[in-house]
Amino acid sequence: MTDAQPSADRRLAAQALAANDPTGWFEPLYAEAAAGGTVVPWDRAEPNPLLVDWLTAGSIRQGARGLVIGCGYGTDAEFIAAQGIRTTAFDISPTAIRGARARFPQSPVTYTVADLLHPPAAWLGAFDLVIESITVQSLPPEVRRSVITSIQDLLAPDATLLVIADIATAPAPGPPWPLTAADIDAFAAPTLTPVRIERLPRPDAPGRQRWRAEFHRPAEHAASHS
Repeated sequence: MTDAQPSADRRLAAQALAANDPTGWFEPLYAEAAAGGTVVPWDRAEPNPLLVDWLTAGSIRQGARGLVIGCGYGTDAEFIAAQGIRTTAFDISPTAIRGARARFPQSPVTYTVADLLHPPAAWLGAFDLVIESITVQSLPPEVRRSVITSIQDLLAPDATLLVIADIATAPAPGPPWPLTAADIDAFAAPTLTPVRIERLPRPDAPGRQRWRAEFHRPAEHAASHS
């Protein structure tokens, strides 16, 4: 691939951003992949290892209500559901959701199409565990504040948010647009409490790092429903 031939995700993202539609490139990417014309660069056969060791070492109770943001083909969602968490997983791409259902036909996960920037009203304050893994970084910095607020509003009182994202080391043309320390701090303000903010090696990319950041919504705080 040369500079004159950008990857499918960057080509489609540039088209969507030119149309002032920051989420408009996901469905074309998944549709192009379904037709065999490209691959989804973040698709994996195994759940994210930074999620796996966090969840298996943690104390999320069985029966908790979990939400996976930007679930793609569902690999992370299936792992979470296997831990006894009542899991809902969504993506803005209908093709991605069809792919997840086809890949896991006996799944206990509730897969649905939804827009993180405009989540269903019934989801506000509804989840005990919210997983955000590399979705925020796939949206341009111009909408980051709105996206973070939408994520915060999904948490029930006494809920946990886990954020996994690449660490920004320099300005990036994107996608992705990795997260800075200020971006991670923004997940806490004003109603969440940081529990543990880690910089960890990327298992699939030696020499690179990812954030793994855990936040807690105190029991006395409900979602803003703004």
